[in-house]
This record gives sequence, C-alpha cells and structure tokens, in this order.
Amino acid sequence: MFVGIAVHERLCWGALYLLAAGLVLTSETRRPCPHSCRCNTSVLELNCSYGQLTTVPDGLPQDTKLLNLTHNIIKTLVRQQFQTLTHLLDLDLSDNILVIIEVEAFFGLQSLLTLRLARNHLKIIPVGAFAGLTKLQLLDISDNKILVFLDFTFRDLAALQFIKAAENDLVFISHQAFTGLTSLQELHLDACNLTAVPTEALTQLSGLRSLHFHQLGLNSLPNYSFRHLARLKELFISHCPWLETLSGNSLFGLNLTSLTIIHCNLSDVPYIPLHHLVYLVYLDLSFNPITYIHGILLGDLLRLQELHLVGGSLLRIELGAFKGLARFRLLNVSRNLLTTLETGVFHSVDTLESLGLDNNPLACDCRLLWVVHRRLYLDFGGYPPTCTTSAQLQGWDFLDFSEAELPALLTCRQPRILNRQPQEVRVDQGHTVVFYCNTEGDPLPSVTWLNPQLRPLSPIGRIRVLSNGSLEVRYAQPQDSGKYLCVASNAAGNDSVPVSLHVRRFPSSSKNPFRLKSWFAFPSASPGVNGPQKLPFDVKTLLIAATIGFTSFFSSVSVCFIFMLFWSKSKGQIKHTATIAYVPRSTMSSNGGTGNSTETSRFTMKLI
Repeated sequence: MFVGIAVHERLCWGALYLLAAGLVLTSETRRPCPHSCRCNTSVLELNCSYGQLTTVPDGLPQDTKLLNLTHNIIKTLVRQQFQTLTHLLDLDLSDNILVIIEVEAFFGLQSLLTLRLARNHLKIIPVGAFAGLTKLQLLDISDNKILVFLDFTFRDLAALQFIKAAENDLVFISHQAFTGLTSLQELHLDACNLTAVPTEALTQLSGLRSLHFHQLGLNSLPNYSFRHLARLKELFISHCPWLETLSGNSLFGLNLTSLTIIHCNLSDVPYIPLHHLVYLVYLDLSFNPITYIHGILLGDLLRLQELHLVGGSLLRIELGAFKGLARFRLLNVSRNLLTTLETGVFHSVDTLESLGLDNNPLACDCRLLWVVHRRLYLDFGGYPPTCTTSAQLQGWDFLDFSEAELPALLTCRQPRILNRQPQEVRVDQGHTVVFYCNTEGDPLPSVTWLNPQLRPLSPIGRIRVLSNGSLEVRYAQPQDSGKYLCVASNAAGNDSVPVSLHVRRFPSSSKNPFRLKSWFAFPSASPGVNGPQKLPFDVKTLLIAATIGFTSFFSSVSVCFIFMLFWSKSKGQIKHTATIAYVPRSTMSSNGGTGNSTETSRFTMKLI
C-alpha cells in the first residue's frame, strides 16, 4: 500500500516537472503579447483592433499567422515593416487612415495569402509596394481614394487570384497596370469613375475568369471591349444608368457561361451581341426598360438554362421566343407588365422547373391553363401568380383552382370579324383605299392581312397594316388588284374574311398605244395579280415629251451663250489679230548649228 502511494507521488511530481519545463520552453520561443493586443495561442492569432495604434507595434511574435490591425489610426507603412513575420498568412489593415505605403513595405511576408487594405485613404499605390508577396492570393484595396493604377503596380503578385478594387476614384488604368497577374481569376472594378472599359489593360489578364463592373459611367460597350479574354466565364455589369447599347461585336471573343447586365438602360434584348455565346447558361437582364422578347432571336443560345428579367417593362413575350432552347429550365419575369405567357413561347414546357410570374397584370384565361396543369412540377419561389385583370377572378391565386373549376373559369372566346359584308372596291389609279377589319374575342384577337399571293403585309410601305387593324393601299396601282385576306387570331382560334380591290388604269387617248416592251419596264411597289405590268405610251405623249425636252435644252444653251457674251464684254479691249514669229527647221539645218545669224519668219492670225 505504501509502495503504491510512493509511486503515485513520483508520477505527480514528474508531471509537474514536465509542465514547468514546457512553460519555460514556450516562454523562451514565443514573445509576450504586445500591449493593446489580444493573443490566441491556439490558432496563433494576434488581434490588435481598436487599439488606437498609430504605428504597427514592435516585438510581434514571429510565429504569428493571423494579424488583425483593423480600426486603428495607422497612417504610414514604412519599408520592410513586417520583415520578421515570415509565417504570417493573413494581414488585415482595413479601417485605418493609411495614406502612404512605402516601397517594399510588405517585404519578408513570404507566406502571406491574404492582404486587406479596405476603407483607408490611399490615393496611389507605388510600384514595388507589393514586392516580396510571392504567395499572395487575395488583395482587397476597395473603398479607398485611388485615382490611377500605374504600369507594373501588381507585377510582383504572380500568385494573386482575386482583386477587389471597388469604391475608388479610378479615372485611368495604365495599359501595363496588370502585367504579371498571370494567375488572376476574379477582378472587381466597382463604383469607380471609369467612363470606358479599360480594354488595353484587360488584355494582360489572359487567365481571368470573372469580371465585375458596378456603378461605372459607361454609356455603351464598343466593339471588341473584352478581346483576349478567351477564358472569361462570368461578366457582371450593374448600376450603369447611362448604358443603353451594346455594339454588335462588343462581346466578341468571349465564351461566357454567365452574363449579368442589371439596373442599366437597355430598351431591348441585345440579340446581336449575344448570338455567338453558345456556351451561355445564365442570363440576367433585370431592371432594364425592355418591352418585348421577340420570337426565335435567342435560338443560338443552345445551352441557355436560366433567364432573369425582373422589374422591367415587359409587355409581351412573343411565340417562339425560346424556340431551340431545349435545356431551358428557369424563367423569372416577375414585376413586369405581362398579361399572359403562352405555352408557345417555349421550346418545351416539360423542361421548365422554375417560373417567376408574380406581380404581373395577368388575365386568367385559357392561355394560362398550361401553368395550372403543370403547377405540381413548377417552383414559383413562394410567390404564385394571381389574376388582376379579370373581374371574375380579381386577386385570386389561380393555382388553387380545382380541376373541375378550370374549364369554366379559364376560358377564351374565339375571334369574330364583325363587318363580314363583301367588300369590293373599284378605284382609278392613284387613289388611296382603306379596308376595315373590326374584330371581337377574348383575349383580344390580333389582326393580320395577307396580300393576293397570301404573304403577310407589314405596317410599313405603300400597302400597309394600320395600328387599328385596317389595311391601307396608298396611290393604288393596277398591279395592286386582287383579293386580300383579313385574319383575326387568338388562343381560341381564328376567323378570316376576304376583300377585293380593282384598280382602273388611266384612260388612253389613242386606240393603238405605243408600248415600250423591254428597256422601259418599271417594277411596281407591290406585285399585281397578273404579274408585272408595262406602262403604255402613245404618239401624242411622246411628241409632247420630246417638245418639252428640246425647249428645255435650247433655253439652257441660249442662257449659256448670253452669259459668255456679257462676260467677254467685261474684259475690256480685245485684240482681233496676233503676229507669230518662228524659225524654219530648214534654215537651222543649213547653218549646221553654227553662227549667230538666224533667219526668222512671221505670219499674222485673225482671231474670231
């Protein structure tokens, strides 16, 4: 028993000895925690924030890995300020009053991975300030007053992957400013005073994968703005209120998978700049005054899966708008002016997984039946669409309707053309004719006019469709004669009615009119029923035209002669003769080219 007690005492004394020895060794290898700092030895962190420090404290433990110097009043970083902290991984100097960073201020931080200098008063970063940071991966210099990035500012940061330079006063970025950033993956140039894309500077970043612009003074994206950025996958542009257009080749050379242009002033989807982005998966054009998504024009974006257009001015998404997008799975068009969304806009509704349609003035009719039928397979993000323009269903969530209620509630009425009496108009050549096509139906039918060749007519041209659905034929020509067809269509079907037009030629004054068959045939503005017509000319018309032409020519020549007469009189005395002296060739030959005497001859000319 006593032997056991003795052994136990020896073990206790040994443990105490080892603990004391460890404390002695630790105190010898690690310096005490500096004043105004808090040390966490378990993670080797030194927290000196809110310490009212004016300079970096001396005597920092050499094995420190995390150093927090935020919320102090440090104004200057001198050369080789941190040279003893060779193991430091993270340095945070945010929220100070830094104005000056000397060259090689961070020299010796050979292990540093993260450097934060946000919310200071820096106006310029001298070349060489980041010397020695061979392993730095993240640099945050946002919310300073930096005016310019000089050439080779970041040349020592070969391992840098992320730069945050938002909220600065940048007005210029030198062409070689980003030289040396061979590993850079993400660049934020937000809320600066740049008025143009720094294209030349960006060409140095061949490995860049994500580029962010925010609150810049851009009014357009010129052609080839991002050339040589073949690896860029994500482009984010936001809060540029003057950005109205994207030039046709502004995105040329990019292979983007994600494009965001939000809170700008685009009035139309930039179809031409987008068409070559065949790898695009995500497209966000929210908070732009875009009114229409036209049919078919997005068909080149074969891999597109998501389209966001929230808070715009969308009035209509045309049929076939997403035709060809077989992988399309998310559409968010909340907070717009849409009255409906027809199933025909999609390539296939079977692939659709998410639909944002809330806060639109929806008319709940048969065009939205497909949404109700697929409600179990669609994610509405917690905001299901509601009826707003239907008096019967005002404010109702139509996704709650039962299958038995749907046929009676979500209905459409087939269009009907009201004025069905035969319209046959006969007019003389040169007159203007208007055909009316009044319709009714629910939803309101769209009106299309077909010409005698059954081709749709457009709202422009001499023969055009007016905004009220009428057809106008201006300065009618014989070749315009034929039957035109008015077609009224909506989701419930269509209706049509034909009209006839006969245009009489100008009466001829000769029984045998002369026709110019080959080289005097003029194409008409709109082809007629019987093909191109030839213009007739009689003898009287030709004589009158020839007389008018000869009279005009003779008058012009007479005026020219009279003008020349008065001009010559204004030149004063005119000599009517001229005497010319010359040496005959035979005389020169007989003299052999020698002698001084030369026989000359003269003759006199009379000037007329």
